[in-house]
Amino acid sequence: MSSSRGFVDGSGGAGGAPAGADAAPARVKRWLVALDIDGTTMREDGVVTDTVIQAVRDAEAAGHEVMLSTGRSENMTVPLLERLGIEPEYLVCANGALTLQRTAEGAYERVHVETFDPTEVLQTIRGALENGAYGVEDETGHYLLSGDFPDDTMTASGDHVDFERLLGVRATRVVVISPEHGLEEFLEIVDAMGLHKVSYTVGWTAWLDIAPEGVTKATAMERIREWLDIPRSRVFAAGDGRNDIDMLRWASTSGRGVVMGQAPDDVVDAGNELTGGVTADGLAAALDTLPR
Repeated sequence: MSSSRGFVDGSGGAGGAPAGADAAPARVKRWLVALDIDGTTMREDGVVTDTVIQAVRDAEAAGHEVMLSTGRSENMTVPLLERLGIEPEYLVCANGALTLQRTAEGAYERVHVETFDPTEVLQTIRGALENGAYGVEDETGHYLLSGDFPDDTMTASGDHVDFERLLGVRATRVVVISPEHGLEEFLEIVDAMGLHKVSYTVGWTAWLDIAPEGVTKATAMERIREWLDIPRSRVFAAGDGRNDIDMLRWASTSGRGVVMGQAPDDVVDAGNELTGGVTADGLAAALDTLPR
């Protein structure tokens, strides 16, 4: 991370800069604001605090394009908008493989979908993780699951099938978990696989997210930025996980890549600002520094 990194403390500006509210222009120039969900907008226990909700709504009310950019599937993302009280033009799901656009009726439809054949990568991983569990999200947002997944929305809406049924599916995302391995051991196993033709990230636990080659949150956000014609100097991205690294680097190049305080070092290095942790409403502190 560059030496220009600031720490957002919620006192009216980044890096100790004054808020300058009295000198605010009559018309605020719009920023593109991309928010990760888990560990950034939402705490581990599923709570989005009133403080964060208010900060998100205030940013949208100020004229900024505030949206979610997440590894979650469509059906785990869209319902959160009502809780946040925002109506973004676009949403990014499945770590960039899926972009949704709001219709005139207020629903969301798919405007860009990236898919791949997961057969080769699944067979490679299975050879290294005999007791792993595998999930494939297809281009319609439906999950096919093989193995034992923890209970969550993904497993509740997916079909449990034999491993062979996962092969040849047009996938937007593949999820692999290996509960018997610690994170460091899992990282070593994944590194030794030499996965090709895909993009992948490893989460906080032994959880591997795989997307089509070259597809990340950053590639989707850059496409949206071009559609909205917002300068690179006015992009703001906040995240905490390894699947946010590319998006944070993208934002940091000319704009603001805000890293949550609890993020691991490699994620911190990808941004150019550091805010408080998710349990300290760090996202709210960072959003409150946007122009009003």
